Amino acid sequence: MKHFPHFLYSFLFSSVALSDERPNILFAFADDWGHYASAYAALEDRPGANSVVKTMNFDRIANEGILFTNAFVNSPSCTPCRSSLLSGQYFFRTGRGAILQGAVWDDSIPSFPLLLRDSGYHIGQTYKVWSPGSVSDAPYGAREYEYESAGVRFNQFSQTATRLMEGGASLMQAKRELYDEVLGNFESFLDASPEDAPFCYWFGPTNAHRKWIRGSGKKLWGLEPDDLKEKLPAFLPDVHTVREDMVDYLGEVMAFDTALGVLLDRLSSAGELENTIVVVSGDHGIPGFTHSKTDLYDSGTHVSLAIRWPGEGAKGRAVTDFVNLMDLAPTFLEAGKTDIPDVMTGKSLVGILKSEEGGRVDASRGFVVTGRERHVWMSREGNLPYPHRAIRTDDFLYIRNFKPDRYPGGDPLLPKNGSEFSEDMLINNTFVTFADIDAGPTKAWLVLNGETEYGKRYYDLAFGRRPGEELYDLRKDPDQVVNLAPETRYGAKRDELRTRLLKILRENGDPRVLGDGSTFDKRPYTVEFTK
Repeated sequence: MKHFPHFLYSFLFSSVALSDERPNILFAFADDWGHYASAYAALEDRPGANSVVKTMNFDRIANEGILFTNAFVNSPSCTPCRSSLLSGQYFFRTGRGAILQGAVWDDSIPSFPLLLRDSGYHIGQTYKVWSPGSVSDAPYGAREYEYESAGVRFNQFSQTATRLMEGGASLMQAKRELYDEVLGNFESFLDASPEDAPFCYWFGPTNAHRKWIRGSGKKLWGLEPDDLKEKLPAFLPDVHTVREDMVDYLGEVMAFDTALGVLLDRLSSAGELENTIVVVSGDHGIPGFTHSKTDLYDSGTHVSLAIRWPGEGAKGRAVTDFVNLMDLAPTFLEAGKTDIPDVMTGKSLVGILKSEEGGRVDASRGFVVTGRERHVWMSREGNLPYPHRAIRTDDFLYIRNFKPDRYPGGDPLLPKNGSEFSEDMLINNTFVTFADIDAGPTKAWLVLNGETEYGKRYYDLAFGRRPGEELYDLRKDPDQVVNLAPETRYGAKRDELRTRLLKILRENGDPRVLGDGSTFDKRPYTVEFTK
């Protein structure tokens, strides 16, 4: 890997870009980052969170490359999503990689980072790749390719910045210290890169995960909770607590975006930006909010995705093709001129990236399939999962809940001492009740206000049992709160999507629809997680 001072960049730019036969890959993958980026605001027909958040570096990648409007994770839970992405397969094909806590990686499954390594790429990662699970980050070579010499404090961005400011640092100084960590880790990776070898670097901070400092969205980023008034989705109560919780999360998104800018600047100064594919996305929707992380509604599965590949395809395009993030594995391999294993069910995006077209480029990409099994342990008696699958098209979302007798967010537990729930308890302890939903102020508000006239509707939407089938008309109900599956006039569409979904699942070997469908309800998938 060559390093060049700034004044040589313009002179050596073209030769650097041409000297490497294959492109470098920078994959910026934020934990718990859903479809939240300012680049999407102009494409939406109503104001929402994307009109409040500012993601200038993500927007740059979109403007200089492609903005994907229909990118979805295969599973809205960290480990199974990452199992799918790394393997290029549906999550349910990855053995114990299909669950969160208790996951074990199967080394017989090919992963794109190790395939790139074996073909001559220098690989490395910072922060999170694949977890929780063991062997830790096995799809990326365990810890062999970890570059964290400068530290891991960025993962607690608002906590660390707040602590530094309490110690006397200015806001700018506190942020700068964390950005320097990002740069230092990346520098250590670049320093280890062999001469003339292409690289693949995974940047995976977890700061958008729980928990962040309450009020940090305003204090650190100038985001006003009231700017979200009348802009929240229909499944959330429009109250100050929820608005503040949301802008605190958006602040963490902006921290990730700023760190992305640090990486882009360093690539530019090294003369490598124009020889690097930059891919930016996240592993599922917002944590601590209902209808989001762990759910198959759009707020859980719909994520941001922008890709910049210099010299390939028309720039500044918005593409509506449906993308499953498992498609990234064969994309990286094809771009890196590395053989794609036949076992991969993902479909390379290289054709779209090299296209000159916007809108729907590939007519076959008119849907995406998603699903989930077990998230955290002890969310249900017997450590049972919540099995559901979905198919999403342009106009409809169909969900099949295989065990409607179970609670989707986990069992409604009570404090062991028999006392009442407190706000502090619900903000800080995920496992106290509905454990598949992360603790936080929004979850606390919903639990504590579930019996009020205003709060009951939101409580029921958040925590109530769901029927075996759900169907949503996205043209009339973009937030997916009115289930049309029981309605006769939607019967044909429901049956069509059910048949289509089950056919895809059977063809791809989903254990949930093969045999008696009980594989994920048995050991080792239900074994208790131990740290």
